[in-house]
Amino acid sequence: MTATLDRRLHAFRPDLADRRLQGTIDAARFTEGETAHLVVPIADLRPAPDLSKGIDTQVLFGEDVTVFDRADGWAWVACANDSYVGYLREEALAPGPATPTHLIARPRTFVYPGPDLRFPRVHALSIGSRIEVTGEAETRGTRYFLLADGTAVVADHCREIGAAPALDAVGFAETLLETPYLWGGRSGFGIDCSGLVQTALAMVGKKAPRDSDMQAAGLGEPIDPKVDGLRRGDLVFWKGHVAFIEDERTILHASGATMSVTREPLADAVRRIAAQYGEPSGYRRP
Repeated sequence: MTATLDRRLHAFRPDLADRRLQGTIDAARFTEGETAHLVVPIADLRPAPDLSKGIDTQVLFGEDVTVFDRADGWAWVACANDSYVGYLREEALAPGPATPTHLIARPRTFVYPGPDLRFPRVHALSIGSRIEVTGEAETRGTRYFLLADGTAVVADHCREIGAAPALDAVGFAETLLETPYLWGGRSGFGIDCSGLVQTALAMVGKKAPRDSDMQAAGLGEPIDPKVDGLRRGDLVFWKGHVAFIEDERTILHASGATMSVTREPLADAVRRIAAQYGEPSGYRRP
């Protein structure tokens, strides 16, 4: 017995599958998996354990995954935030769930070996990364959050998990203007169209599926612009693409045409995209 399932959202192979699929698909063995969390700034998630394969999405620092299998330096995982399934390098993970207290709320921020901007940076974290703050310090008037390993981040670049955001979803998307386009990207270092939507909504506490076809199928409610009008935060979809409505005349999206997050008149985008992909396939209100 084998059902037709989306491999992006269900962990199954002939030799192994998620225990929740038992009775739905055929597999030699089923497992509940084990929780782990990401301890590198960003990890690429691929459809196969092969660095030559393009990335499907990314996992960010402090995010949890369920690990179903480990082999040859790869971990086969499902992401906790959106259930996306794929392979990432095993060394990117530490066992057990993360215990974050704060989110990175700016497009990018540096992590320092201590609370001083003059120290050489250790690495950089993206918007949406999850950190555990264990203390605070102030140096020359700048407040820092201290992390368990002794490193530090600028406190003003963070937001406590559960705290009210200062911006709406489109406002967060606007902070990512000029971020390079990256197929499969969902970070402040590189992002694609559906990654921009998912990330911006996550920053205001709203969950969204990862890919544009998933978002078009079930994110929020469908609307008819002629009946409902268009307002800030609505989404417009084309085949394989999604954009935020910034206002009734303008969209904000991660565009392959400019290879960046860009602002564009809606009418111009409709004309430009129609040549390859046709008219918009739908509009939704998250």
